[in-house]
Amino acid sequence: MRRTVFNEDHEAFRETIRDFIAAEVVPYYDEWREAGAVPRGFYKKLGELGVFGIEVPEEYGGAGQSSFKFQAVITEECARAGVSFGGSSVHTALCLPYLLAYANEEQKQRWLPGFVSGDMMTAIAMTEPGTGSDLAGMTTTAKLSQDGTHYVLNGAKTFITGGVQADRVIVCARTAPATPEDRRGGISLLAVDTASEGYAVGRKLEKLGLHASDTAELSFTDVKVPVEDLLGEEGKAFGYLGQNLPQERLGIAVSAYAQSAAAVEFAKAYVLDRTVFGKTVASFQNTKFVLADCRAEVDAMQAVVDRALDAHDAGELTAADAASAKLFTTERAAVVIDKCLQLHGGYGYMMEYPVARLYADTRVSRIYGGTSEVMRSIIAKSMGL
Repeated sequence: MRRTVFNEDHEAFRETIRDFIAAEVVPYYDEWREAGAVPRGFYKKLGELGVFGIEVPEEYGGAGQSSFKFQAVITEECARAGVSFGGSSVHTALCLPYLLAYANEEQKQRWLPGFVSGDMMTAIAMTEPGTGSDLAGMTTTAKLSQDGTHYVLNGAKTFITGGVQADRVIVCARTAPATPEDRRGGISLLAVDTASEGYAVGRKLEKLGLHASDTAELSFTDVKVPVEDLLGEEGKAFGYLGQNLPQERLGIAVSAYAQSAAAVEFAKAYVLDRTVFGKTVASFQNTKFVLADCRAEVDAMQAVVDRALDAHDAGELTAADAASAKLFTTERAAVVIDKCLQLHGGYGYMMEYPVARLYADTRVSRIYGGTSEVMRSIIAKSMGL
């Protein structure tokens, strides 16, 4: 079926991204996976290409586009090639919405030009070692100094994608203690300069997948954060975080669909080429039926994702809609990619084959951005249950 979710501008952008990936990513990707991160200079190339400025207003050096579909195109093309842009998806899909929505004019002038060029890479630090999905239970604190000029930040964060290379990290911290009546109050966002004294990057975490994306532990010991780096209003961060979650979960849904579609293509190419008992693997009825099932699953995922992308651009994507899209696509992606790996036989277990990397990379999609169990709770609540 013909897709109608993308227009001519999106498709022209797709060709640009596809060519860029072929020239600037594919030849070096195995090295990046071994290193556990993309080179810092690669982000400058993405900046020069305009990837970081798509949704940034023109007065700050961006293109001023409001559509999230350009980010979806990038996700689809990376999956198609079996690669990633490292931690840059956090920079654009997670951090940028907070800067656009809550930064004041002075902060936008100070941060956004570097954000667009790739000179200032960002990450966001929410999760703590002992809290997981319970953000209200965070213990990192930011106490206002007696003279009111700065906050003193203390605590630790973990699972921070892009945390090794980030220049500024949006840190969620308690500026006031929780109360029995309101556990969610008192949390603020601070855009912390990673060159600050007392700011430290701990372990670079070894993950099951996403090996070209750096993930780190962070610690803060009496880090002085100027009050000018408070993002939004003090104590309002929990509400801010909730407002961006639908887009974050939509991005994960797009990735799950794109990875599934890519896995089917990788499996199809493999079974057409691989010979067993004197015949191609593709000639066996079981192979045909498995890939037919996978194709039907991918078609269903695409329909869900495309509807959600249209709803998001129209400002109509609800928290329950995004949770439903994420739950469906990530759960089905696990099934599809597993079947595609199985069709590769023993080679599917080898990391040199992209289907093996997809298998490892997609597992986290049922965890980050809210676990599948959390998604089910959101959906059930929206049903009045």
